[in-house]
Amino acid sequence: MDHLVTRVTWSGTLSEREQAQVRRLVTHRRLFAANSEIVPAGVRIDFSSVILSGVSCRQKILNSGVRQITALQISGDFCDLHSYMVKTMEESVFAITDCEVGIVPHKEIDRVVEQEPNIARQLWLYTLIDASIYREWIVSLGRRPVLSRLAHLICEMYLRLKAVGLVNGMSYSLPVTQQDISDAMGTSLVHTNRTLARLRQERLATFANRAVTIHNWAELQRVAEFDPTYLHLHLVE
Repeated sequence: MDHLVTRVTWSGTLSEREQAQVRRLVTHRRLFAANSEIVPAGVRIDFSSVILSGVSCRQKILNSGVRQITALQISGDFCDLHSYMVKTMEESVFAITDCEVGIVPHKEIDRVVEQEPNIARQLWLYTLIDASIYREWIVSLGRRPVLSRLAHLICEMYLRLKAVGLVNGMSYSLPVTQQDISDAMGTSLVHTNRTLARLRQERLATFANRAVTIHNWAELQRVAEFDPTYLHLHLVE
C-alpha cells in the first residue's frame, strides 16, 4: 500500500490524512496466479485494479494469436484507472507473475473526487502520466531502432522501480521472460535475444535470471535517447 501512495504522489504531495484516504480506496484484495487474466477486455466494470505485488501487463491479442504488450505494471501501479471513466477496457490486464491486486470500487473514487480535491487532482495526474508513458512506447515501437528501444525500456523500468524503492544499486528484479520483452517491443524472440546479448557485450546492461543490472547508466541513456521528463518523477533525482 505504501507503493500505491508513493505512485499517486509522484507529481505532488498528500497530507498524512490524505494518504490514509488513498489507502482506504482499496476495499479488498485478490490473488491472481501467473498467466491469468486480471481484467478482461470489453467487459463493463465498476472497479479499478492496483498491483500490490508482482508484475502485470496490458495486452492485446490479434486474430493471428500475436500478442502486443502495451504497458507493464509494477507494485503501486493502477492497471486501469482510466476505466473509472470509460468503464470498459479495449485491452485485457494479464498477470505476468503471481500478483496481489487491490480492488478499488469506482464508488470509492466517486467519494474522493467529491470530498478530496487534492487526491482527485493526483489521480487525474496519474492518468495523464500513464498516457505520457503510453505515448513514449508508441515512439519506441514506431521509430527507435531495436537496440535503443530495449535500452529505453530498461531505463524506464529502472526509474519507475527506483521511485517505489524496488532497486538495489543499479540492479532490479524484472520477473518477465524474453518473450514478454519481445511482445512489449514488437520484435521476434530471436531479435530480442540478440539485442540483449549486444547490450551485455557492450557492457551497457545485463538481463539474466529475471533481473537487470545496469553497467553504464550514462551510455545506456545515450543509446536509448532517454529523457525521463515524460515520467514526471519528482521523487527521483
